[in-house]
Amino acid sequence: MAVGSKRTKAKIDRRTRQLRDNLWRDAGSRIWEYEKSDGWLNVPRSMPVIMRILDSLTKGQPVSSTYFELWCRTYNNGFVTASRPREMAFFSGFDGERAQRTWLSRIRRLQELGFIDIKEGPSGPVSYILIENPYTPLRKLRDDGMINDQLWNALMARMIEIGAEDLDEPLAEDEEEEPASKKEDASKARVRRVKKTKPRAL
Repeated sequence: MAVGSKRTKAKIDRRTRQLRDNLWRDAGSRIWEYEKSDGWLNVPRSMPVIMRILDSLTKGQPVSSTYFELWCRTYNNGFVTASRPREMAFFSGFDGERAQRTWLSRIRRLQELGFIDIKEGPSGPVSYILIENPYTPLRKLRDDGMINDQLWNALMARMIEIGAEDLDEPLAEDEEEEPASKKEDASKARVRRVKKTKPRAL
């Protein structure tokens, strides 16, 4: 993260904390602060709209709860050991005799959409799960016409709001901005050339 972004984030954090503490004087003792507690996880701030897009892609078989449950099992490394599928099915919202089978079908659907990858192992065909950067499959699905304008525009607006640049188009090599030092050197060189070619006064 750039220094400017860190400063902006710190400034926003100070302002929101000040407002919070003005509204609730005892807020510090009532909330769960990650600095003081274990069991926290980094999650994209755009997760709510990502989850809504996921469910729009799997109508009748929502996968967002399964996807979020996977996220909550990682240690900020995108990796899940699926050694307790029945428990994972339960936490994903599935009960009964078909819970595990339903969970497995949702996992397969997430893999088909490109949001996760799977490897077999001691727990069967789904033993290890890798959670892909969600913005990569989102871009592909949009290019394939599978995400409508309303949801895509909502995602873009949210990403701009939170400062996420994962979907920004990279500049082509000839469009990349030159470093300031190179620009300055080029400017000085032009000045020298002008001085050399300037005609002497008669």
